[in-house]
Amino acid sequence: MHQFQIEPLYGAWDPAGGSIAFTNSTLWMLLALAAVWIFMLGGMRRELVPGRWQMAVESVTGFIDDLLVRNVGPAGRKYVPYIFTIFIFILFANLLGLMPIGVLGLHPFTVTSHILVTGVMAVMSFLIVLVVGFWKHKLKFFTLFVPHGTPLPMVPLLFCIELVSFMVRPFSLALRLFIAMTAGHVLLKVFASFFIQGINAGPEYGLMVSLPSFALMLFVSALEILICGIQAYVFALLSALYINDAENLH
Repeated sequence: MHQFQIEPLYGAWDPAGGSIAFTNSTLWMLLALAAVWIFMLGGMRRELVPGRWQMAVESVTGFIDDLLVRNVGPAGRKYVPYIFTIFIFILFANLLGLMPIGVLGLHPFTVTSHILVTGVMAVMSFLIVLVVGFWKHKLKFFTLFVPHGTPLPMVPLLFCIELVSFMVRPFSLALRLFIAMTAGHVLLKVFASFFIQGINAGPEYGLMVSLPSFALMLFVSALEILICGIQAYVFALLSALYINDAENLH
């Protein structure tokens, strides 16, 4: 599990028994943020005949716009900047963690494999729902927890069940991304260790253990690239669905 360990790279201020330092997690979050900025700046040229880069940015923006319009309605368009940023940041953070720079002696770090990072993003989405819901609907927002047509005797029980389900949303949103990225990297590490140990054990074990392990590494790596996009999409989609509750009380 060493690949998930947060290590200080520069400085280690220790106020009141804590520790503030520039860590490998901070570095890779900044790299992901830089990738987002480069991706956006390269696609904001607004040329009459758009190039591939501009078309890529416009395609992603249009994809997020369609996602919000389908799940929230026309009012969802004002959330495009937030959902776009969350989607593209998670996507780039996931992909940067899969960069094969280990052959150069470097170690990529996947910031989305830490529950604190995914938890902060999930809480941000949850707070948007709470703020928008109470700002727009006031106390009527509590009707979200009572399904339409519920018999009066069942209202207290269903209200409690729906409230607990609502409060669990940020935890499930954070855990889904965290577990998916952690499990994939652990699996890659296991197959990599089989590959190395098979080679060190001799030629016969290399054929029986290392070759199948290497093939599985390639398969899991391709699967992980797909999962990087799927998890970014799922996080954006669920955030949009939660925002729909705040906007439309559905």
